[in-house]
Amino acid sequence: MSHNILELYSGIGGMHCAWKESGLQGEIAAAVDINTVANEVYKHNFPETNLMNRNIQKLSVKEIKKMNIDTILMSPPCQPFTRNGKYLDDNDPRTNSFLYLIGILEQLDNIDYILMENVKGFESSTVRNLFIDKLKECNFIYQEFLLCPSTVGVPNSRLRYYCTARRKDLTWPLKRRDDIITCLPKDFGVPETLESIIEDDVPDKFLVPDKKLKCANVLDICYRHSKRSCCFTKAYTHYIEGTGSVFTDKTPEMVQKCYEKANLSEVGSDAFVESLKELKLRFFTPKEVLMLMSFPKSYSLPTNISMKQCYRLLGNSVNVKVISELLKLLFE
Repeated sequence: MSHNILELYSGIGGMHCAWKESGLQGEIAAAVDINTVANEVYKHNFPETNLMNRNIQKLSVKEIKKMNIDTILMSPPCQPFTRNGKYLDDNDPRTNSFLYLIGILEQLDNIDYILMENVKGFESSTVRNLFIDKLKECNFIYQEFLLCPSTVGVPNSRLRYYCTARRKDLTWPLKRRDDIITCLPKDFGVPETLESIIEDDVPDKFLVPDKKLKCANVLDICYRHSKRSCCFTKAYTHYIEGTGSVFTDKTPEMVQKCYEKANLSEVGSDAFVESLKELKLRFFTPKEVLMLMSFPKSYSLPTNISMKQCYRLLGNSVNVKVISELLKLLFE
C-alpha cells in the first residue's frame, strides 16, 4: 500500500529522510514550515516536494483533506517543554499551532497514521495530555517512546519523546504498553565508532578558539574510536558546556597528559590555554553532525547558509535512524 504524507514543522527534512530510509511505499505530498532558512535547505535537498512556507494555523481542514493524505509526520516546537523555555507548556505561544492541530484532528477522518517527535519532558506536559486524550477520542491506538540514537547503533546521545498512532480499526502487530517504551524490539548491538563519520583535512576554522579553551575543563572530548558523543544543540560552537562534543585525533593518554600539564597553571590562564592547544581540539563539522543524526550521505547543506545557521538548524532537527525504525513499526 502506498501512503501520502503531510510533513509538518518540516525543518530541514529529517522526517522526509526517515521515510525514504524506511523503504515504505509512499511520498511526501506536502511539507510545511515557517522557518525560511530551514525551507531553503529543505528545497535544496527535495526540490520536487510541495513545500509551503506557511503558519500551520492557517491550514484549514478543507485544505488538508484536499491533499488526499493518510499520514502526518511532525516535530512541533520543543522549547515550551525545556528548561531554557521555562517549562511554560501550554502557556507558551509556540504551542499554539500544535494545539490547533489537536483541535481539528477529529475532523481529519482521512488521517490513519501519526508520528510525532518532541523533547524529553513533553511526556509530563499538559499539551501531551491534551494530545493523548484527543487520540483516544478520535479512535486511535497509540504508543509512546523515549528513545536515544545509541539504542539503534548510532554513537550519539539525543534522548527524545516519540508518539506513534494509528486508527484502531487497523490491525497493529505491535504489543502496546501503557508505559513509555525505552528500547525497540530489534537488537541493534553496540553503537559503531565515530571513525566512519570523521572528515579528513578539516579546516582550522573548526578548531576550538583560545577564548573557549579557557573553559576546556567542561569540554566533552571524543576520539576516532569513541562509541558515543553528546547531543548537539542549536547553540553548538556558540556556547561550550552542554551543547555537544568536540573531537581530537590525539590519543586519550596524550589528552590526559596535556590536561595534567594545563592544570598546573591557573585554569583559564594563557599558560593553561597554550598547554591544551597542541591537542588541536575542534568542533564537529556540520557534515559530521548530519552523519551522527543519520542523514544520508547524499544530503547536503547549501553553501550560502552560514555556519551558525547550519548548527542552529541541526540542533532543531531529528535523528533519521530512530524515526525510520519507528515508521517501520507504525506501518507493520
